[in-house]
Amino acid sequence: MCCCGPCAMYRRSALALLLDQYETQFFRGKPSDFGEDRHLTILMLKAGFRTEYVPDAVAATVVPDTLGPYLRQQLRWARSTFRDTFLALRLLPELDGYLTLDVVGQNLGPLLLALSALAALAELAVGGSVPWWTGLTIAAMTMVRCSVAALRAGELRFLGFSLHTPINIFLLLPLKAYALCTL
Repeated sequence: MCCCGPCAMYRRSALALLLDQYETQFFRGKPSDFGEDRHLTILMLKAGFRTEYVPDAVAATVVPDTLGPYLRQQLRWARSTFRDTFLALRLLPELDGYLTLDVVGQNLGPLLLALSALAALAELAVGGSVPWWTGLTIAAMTMVRCSVAALRAGELRFLGFSLHTPINIFLLLPLKAYALCTL
């Protein structure tokens, strides 16, 4: 659903057809200038073009190397995901099963993860411990998402993204909640 900026290539003829829509992005009546790679991908899909993953492609990009810029990047990305999901909902019936699963997973996954984390905190506050099923639920959600990505890409290394779960729960989920509230 998102052809990442430094890793994406587009046919010039396809881009020319969508350039006006791309350059004049609006959300809730205001100009929008974040998440342009995700927005362009959705415009391409809406126009009937397809995306393709090339596993042996190599790209270089600049990434944040300190926490502040990393959190600002993640906030922009979260807002972009939420905003463009609203645009993509109409596309879901036309997308292949994996893209539909990806859209649903990117939005329901954090919600379910947040609910599991809140349930664990409530149980800890009330009962003094966290039930085993809470950890199992979080681990299962993580492994399903990573397994689907690993199978789809044919790359076992995608299973390693499960190690990102503690960062996601304690740092990125609150940031995503803030992004949704300030969309």
